[in-house]
Amino acid sequence: MEYPDPATVPADLREAIVAHGSLNIFWMVMHSPNLAPALLGLGDAVLQHNSLPDPLRELAIVRVGYAYEAAYEVHHHEKIAQLVELSPEALAAAETGSADKLSGPEAAVLDATNQLLERHTLDEATRAGLLTFLTVNQLADLVMTVGFYQLICNFLNAFEVTPEGEPRSPHSQDPPAESPSPN
Repeated sequence: MEYPDPATVPADLREAIVAHGSLNIFWMVMHSPNLAPALLGLGDAVLQHNSLPDPLRELAIVRVGYAYEAAYEVHHHEKIAQLVELSPEALAAAETGSADKLSGPEAAVLDATNQLLERHTLDEATRAGLLTFLTVNQLADLVMTVGFYQLICNFLNAFEVTPEGEPRSPHSQDPPAESPSPN
């Protein structure tokens, strides 16, 4: 899928793309200019105003990326996971979906993420277990985070978005020179 011609993207949306680091996903999302601002806003909220501790948020996001085989998502959020000090064991578990080598909150969040991905809900025992260390606000944010990244991974996969050709400068305005090749 070709990226939108930057000349056809409204100026305010071009500015939003630059403000978000000119990443390929944001250029590709401009194929939906009416929904793009709301998507960008929700993405900002999920990352910047999420009540989940950052490592647990990233564990859920990376797990969704692996479950959806969305290499772009995994590529970006594994880096963030390392920056927020998600344990190497948890990061490895996100790839397989197995919490066998984890304990405590990481195991519970990984199991809950898997349950949301597979069953689209949480059973009573899982919900009760999460509420032993999460607030209701944090549990709600976990569910919304998983759902948001399912949407993002569907988009990434459907439009074959890859990190290839992304600008090195977070202030670059230009989209990739050519459409990325499929994974």
